[in-house]
Amino acid sequence: MYAEERQQAIAVLAADRGRVSVAELSEQYGVTTETVRRDLAVLERMGLIRRVHGGAVPATALTTIELGTSEREHSHAAEKDRIAKAALDYLPPTGGSVLFDAGTTTARVAAALPTDRDLVALTNSVPIAARLSGNAGARLHLIGGRVRGVTQAAVGAEALRALGDLRVDVAFIGTNALTIGHGLSTPDPDEAAVKRAMIAAAHRVVVVADASKVGREDLLRFGAIEEVDVLVTDTALPTAVHAELTECGIEVAIA
Repeated sequence: MYAEERQQAIAVLAADRGRVSVAELSEQYGVTTETVRRDLAVLERMGLIRRVHGGAVPATALTTIELGTSEREHSHAAEKDRIAKAALDYLPPTGGSVLFDAGTTTARVAAALPTDRDLVALTNSVPIAARLSGNAGARLHLIGGRVRGVTQAAVGAEALRALGDLRVDVAFIGTNALTIGHGLSTPDPDEAAVKRAMIAAAHRVVVVADASKVGREDLLRFGAIEEVDVLVTDTALPTAVHAELTECGIEVAIA
């Protein structure tokens, strides 16, 4: 295979998968990792990919566009359902406290919350609060603030003050994007501030995100990768990325 053919194939793979790793490309095409890095450099100069730690993502992966809740609800729905079910393994014991970040995957975790376990449940999400209000086992606390129409999440100074006084057993955090180098990121500064405060309030941080989010970078970082205790994701996560995350001390649960 000529270099140009290999580079075109790599660009197609990156677009299809959302992320490609240097190690996997080296094995797949029978070339050295140095050759793969040169290929990625060429593709980046052409504007087709963006290099990230250990590999590359499509050029469109770095974005400041934020989809609304309705648009995201049906994206990767089957994977999110499996992730939510697997995330229940990380709930605190009876009598514990759990914090739900706004998002479609965290909303699925909240919807799957058992009704026979007495838990203090806190959230800044209007849809999640509505779902939990009918759960007999959840003592619900709604974190207030200005509600963003895009995510239906309370943000701003009031929400940050409330979170600053909290200490919870587990926080289920959603993210728009996740890489080892840039950490957890999102497009909006108000959302980023609230997510950052949620991480600070939790003894254990469980990120729930389908694999399409991994390898992407958004405008604002709200958490370093070292602050994540557990990542619950799906089977599309590349093997090399799984290994890299594990090396960072993160427990990776595949649903």
